[in-house]
Amino acid sequence: MSVFNAYAQYYDLLYQDKDYAQEAAFIHQLLKTHAPAAQHLLELGSGTGRHAEYLAERGYQVTGVERSEEMLARCGDRQAAQSQELAQRLKFLQGDLRQVRLGQTFDGVLSLFHVISYQTSNADLAAAFATVAQHLKPGGMFIFDVWYGPAVLYDQPQVRVKRLQNENLAITRIAEPVLHPNENIVDVNYHILLQPTGTDTCQELRELHRMRYLFKPELELLLGQSGMSLVTYSEWMSDRPASLDTWGVYFVAVKS
Repeated sequence: MSVFNAYAQYYDLLYQDKDYAQEAAFIHQLLKTHAPAAQHLLELGSGTGRHAEYLAERGYQVTGVERSEEMLARCGDRQAAQSQELAQRLKFLQGDLRQVRLGQTFDGVLSLFHVISYQTSNADLAAAFATVAQHLKPGGMFIFDVWYGPAVLYDQPQVRVKRLQNENLAITRIAEPVLHPNENIVDVNYHILLQPTGTDTCQELRELHRMRYLFKPELELLLGQSGMSLVTYSEWMSDRPASLDTWGVYFVAVKS
């Protein structure tokens, strides 16, 4: 999303502890279970392209759509170092997932790392689901993950501090959340300190990320209004049943 533009330059460092390879393997297993013939995938909100790359390594053709120019630039930097075989399976385009229309359909659509939760209004959510439906073949699968409403309200968000460093940069990120229970929104206020290695200088950034936490019944309604139906849902990565302590939950839907 556009909110990521300010820190796309250090996004991969900030999430260096995120196991994209294992997450792509998890998506691969979901596809093999629910859409074993799937080969052509569309990823909405593809970020810096890490999930897409690992899926391409497994033989999928992946088209990524990302709104942020800076994120796409990071994709381009990495693609320049890829083998021709891998690069031929990947395509990245700039676009807003609420509006983009590519004029083609896919075996599966992905929207990962809580991209759907960044659609904070009812209109934005409806537009995003309409985009998914427009790009899915009949019988195609939609796989996405969200902040799960019951867990957010039960285990409410707390202030968190994250510190990371590589040979060039040290990052400290303080996340201060504000819960708006009548809007199903959490405002995550980020205070970010960037210090180049070997210097005493520090750049300070502040960002607001608005996140919509979502519930199974409203997702079923949105899916149904877009011509899709829910197949399954569970905790992201663990596959445990969604519950009061599962903030991250994935959903799998099929287009009628």
